[in-house]
Amino acid sequence: MRGRSQWIYVRIKEALINGFRGIDFMNLLLWRHAEAEDGFPDDTRRLTPRGEKQARKVADWINTHAPKDLHILVSPAVRCQQTAKALNRSFVTDERLSTRSHSAGLLAACGWLDRESAQSLQNTSVLIVGHQPTLGQTIAFLMSGTEDYWSVKKSSVWWLSGKVRDNGVRIGLKSVITPDCL
Repeated sequence: MRGRSQWIYVRIKEALINGFRGIDFMNLLLWRHAEAEDGFPDDTRRLTPRGEKQARKVADWINTHAPKDLHILVSPAVRCQQTAKALNRSFVTDERLSTRSHSAGLLAACGWLDRESAQSLQNTSVLIVGHQPTLGQTIAFLMSGTEDYWSVKKSSVWWLSGKVRDNGVRIGLKSVITPDCL
């Protein structure tokens, strides 16, 4: 399975380069849902009282620091919906961000793999509210160019910026915020 996975990541790299051609920059903010109750089914788990507090703290930071033109895409899982609602902004629920998602689905949802979508989101920002391990895998891939499993703490936000330079895409890390830092 590792060989097929590596092939998928090579295809993602090619799509990123082609999708970004002619675009100045795009911001991608990845927000892991806040602390949730244990239980089953996974999609119906709700935030704990601590998770609600985490979501409010991080939402306040996002509303203060993130660009105002934020396009917000959220997993259909209850805990992600609750986390996103702390922003008090409108958002779109996207099945490609479900608990069964993968980094290619996440990058497609936010328009980073499709030239037409990327062109329409040019010089704007996308916020994804989603899950581990998908967020960590996506960050690892974008930052290092390889498939890996990076840890993303509950209710933390990773802010990445993509720029086209010298015929390639440069991904920079602008900020990492955890609720414990706020």
